[in-house]
Amino acid sequence: MDLKENRKNIVFILADDLGAWALGYAGNNEVQTPNLDKLAKESQIFTNFYCASPVCSPARASILTGQIPSRHGVLDWIDGGHVDKSYIDDKGVEDPFGFYARERNAIRYLEDQTTYTDLLAKNGYRVGLSGKWHLGDSRHQQHGFSHWYTVVRGSAFYMHPDVVENGEVKIEDEYVTDLFTDSAIQFIEEAALKKDQPFYLSVHYTAPHSPWEPENHKEEDLNIYRNLALDSTPDVPDHPNSIPGINVYGTPNRRKNLEGYYAAITAMDRGIGKIIASLKEQGFYDDTIIIFTGDNGMNMGHHGVWGKGNATVPINMYDESIIVPCLFRVPEDENPGSKINNMYSQLDFFPTLMELVGISTDGLYLAGESFARLFDKGASRDGAETNGHGYIYMFDEYGPTRMIKNDRYKYIHRYPYGPHEFYDLLKDPNEDENLIDDENYNEIIDDLYIKLQSWYNEHMDPDKDGAKEAVTGEGQLTKIGKDSTSRKRFN
Repeated sequence: MDLKENRKNIVFILADDLGAWALGYAGNNEVQTPNLDKLAKESQIFTNFYCASPVCSPARASILTGQIPSRHGVLDWIDGGHVDKSYIDDKGVEDPFGFYARERNAIRYLEDQTTYTDLLAKNGYRVGLSGKWHLGDSRHQQHGFSHWYTVVRGSAFYMHPDVVENGEVKIEDEYVTDLFTDSAIQFIEEAALKKDQPFYLSVHYTAPHSPWEPENHKEEDLNIYRNLALDSTPDVPDHPNSIPGINVYGTPNRRKNLEGYYAAITAMDRGIGKIIASLKEQGFYDDTIIIFTGDNGMNMGHHGVWGKGNATVPINMYDESIIVPCLFRVPEDENPGSKINNMYSQLDFFPTLMELVGISTDGLYLAGESFARLFDKGASRDGAETNGHGYIYMFDEYGPTRMIKNDRYKYIHRYPYGPHEFYDLLKDPNEDENLIDDENYNEIIDDLYIKLQSWYNEHMDPDKDGAKEAVTGEGQLTKIGKDSTSRKRFN
């Protein structure tokens, strides 16, 4: 498929803490996602797609840069550097929950990185962001974005969110998902005035991230789920390694959490439907690539965990934490609705998008590889290794916790001293039995460890090596490496 002569528009929709299992088209018979289900019928459906790290900021940075966290330097969710505290104080911005007390000076965490939005802007695209940034300085446009509507910190309350518009912080009296949708539609309508200029639009919803209490969501969405069994997720005892304070099993919290989580997904789905309708109304739909995915996976009772990688101590690498949904709609694709079961990664977005729109990445070091060939006429959906057909091995990291996985085995290494984990997924797909001490697997474990070490040695920046940093899952406060200005870099 040759898209290079007529560069397509791109709409990239990113959900927040969305499990790949939590969608109608993925087989969940409780959650209502009619617009995404319809989009899936027009897309390639990736069933084995991995985040670069099972937490928001590192994964988002990897999507934009095509680099692993141990190269771009964002190793945990960002808990400092979103905004200058002096600005908040001077403007008298309300801070009822004390979130701004953690801020000092705005930090641009990706300042030394090239993002694919930089390349798009340099090649004539109009580039817009509507939604969560969570990579530092949120008041100022950067990395090619000319439309910039976001939230101040990593997340926001669904009702009365603090948002950034035209460089100013303000509190809105609307549901945050609707605000992001409206801003996205505004961008599309403005793009219709310059149809000779292609556009790229990132829509980064905060849904379905917590909070899930009913006061945070619309009654019309909550009511959909109040009489359901909510048996689409496991109801099992809380994981023994769950972070303190998360008590769900045997309490009303399970139903409350799932009702709020599913309500947030349905509200997001409705917004996506409105964005697609706007693309059609403005005559863009047939010339627009649409991607839908998530920043990281999510456990909602799976393994007794409520959260993602940092919901346990030590950090976990369960499949529910690291596998994300991915729909990839390319105009004129001759195989819509096909399922791609081989392993792919967020690291592949950068080279894939650039190949699809004919922008060179020569001279850039990228950890992923393009899968654009999957959309060529007669493209094979089989095969392994890289070359556009998937990987034999998949890698993931969260600070000093690293994982390597193939179609049968998963090995998790925690630096410097463990505990380590090893699973035979053919015999134990639910990852219940850690076989790290089973001598029958010693040779396999040793081989996986060598491959893990080799891959990270190839792709990391030694000054930003997550294996050497005190990442706890409780947040990153400043840059690391040569640009670090603080001895305390993580909570």
